[in-house]
Amino acid sequence: MKILIAVIFFASAGFGIYLFSDDAARPVPSMPRVDTVRAPVAKLVVVANDPNPFVQAALREFEAFVNTAIVNGQAPGAAVAIVKDTSIIFLKGFGLRDARRPDSVNTQTVFRLGSVSKSVTATLAAVLVNQNIIHWDDPVIHYLPDFQLKSMEATRRLTLRHVLSHTIGLPYHAFTVMVEDHAPFDTLVNHLKDLNLIAQPGELYSYQNVGFSLIGKVIERATGQKLEDVFAEKLFAPLGMTQASASYQKIIANGNVAMPHIGRTSVAISPDYYSVVPAGGLNASIQDMAVWLQALLGQRPAVLPDSSIDQMLSPEIRAVTRNYNFRAWKPVRKSYYALGWRVITFRDDTVAYHGGYVNHYRCEVAVNRKKKIAIALLVNSAGMLADQGVPRFFGIYDRYLDSIHSWKPGRPL
Repeated sequence: MKILIAVIFFASAGFGIYLFSDDAARPVPSMPRVDTVRAPVAKLVVVANDPNPFVQAALREFEAFVNTAIVNGQAPGAAVAIVKDTSIIFLKGFGLRDARRPDSVNTQTVFRLGSVSKSVTATLAAVLVNQNIIHWDDPVIHYLPDFQLKSMEATRRLTLRHVLSHTIGLPYHAFTVMVEDHAPFDTLVNHLKDLNLIAQPGELYSYQNVGFSLIGKVIERATGQKLEDVFAEKLFAPLGMTQASASYQKIIANGNVAMPHIGRTSVAISPDYYSVVPAGGLNASIQDMAVWLQALLGQRPAVLPDSSIDQMLSPEIRAVTRNYNFRAWKPVRKSYYALGWRVITFRDDTVAYHGGYVNHYRCEVAVNRKKKIAIALLVNSAGMLADQGVPRFFGIYDRYLDSIHSWKPGRPL
């Protein structure tokens, strides 16, 4: 396989290399962008030019789909990473960071991840489990002895596995409105003891932002560090996620950020959901997402071994996915929630997936470990591109799959 090595660091040039969700945020009035801090210089990125002509044909067809969506006004800007086996085979920015300015999206442009933060947080938890710092079945009160649910029995039974799989037993989206009203996280957690439970821990799927973010407090107590620092030390730095961050301050100070949009109008980057960083407060570039996907496909076993990935992606509870575009690709048999991930099963396939929506940003990620193919899509507005992008890619790739597998180097097409 031919390997190309490139330095990717252009803040405003439109440079690239070929080589849905349950949370929501309220729009806020537009305000000036803060361009005060230059992001760290990116490391060398290794991007593989896959020699298989049918892989290249699939990539060209998908790229045309994204370009058409941008030209037709489906989004001001977007970025895509595709990883095959453990190699990045496609990494590119499309369109504009801000529809009012001629600043192109590139591979270092930072977007908000929304609820895909849950999948990245679960990855951090898997790293910490691998390092014997925490364990999936540890009781939450082992780390947070003052934590309470309304039932003392549920409080004693609640484990990290329940937190990460949305099976705490809390009502759906408990206190999410208060998150959007910027209530402090400690206040939100304190109110959990007053809520009637709808099930015992582990019995029922009920999507959470506040409840899920308990994992952040656990990680801080287990490590003795701020969560932002643990992300940087244990996950971002080891994987080479040079632009990723876990705070509102970091994204508004970055000079290469895709602004969120309502249609073609850019709005402010909101502080919403940064009080619940594990659930919806992470930021990253498409290059960061690419190296994370590499790790999920087994390229970084020293940081994230296959056994940890297996545990994280093992279904925990039945959970209907809201992304109906998968059904347009091929019929869904069942869907589950694992630890920070959805797991969608088809007749002959399984995909680990998560979507995110916050502050008019959309993020979609999917990993097919059987076919060893993964994709991340970042978009700076809601719309068709974000809705259909991931299922469209897999639909295109599957049409070429037999030819991809049967092609041999040197054999005539």
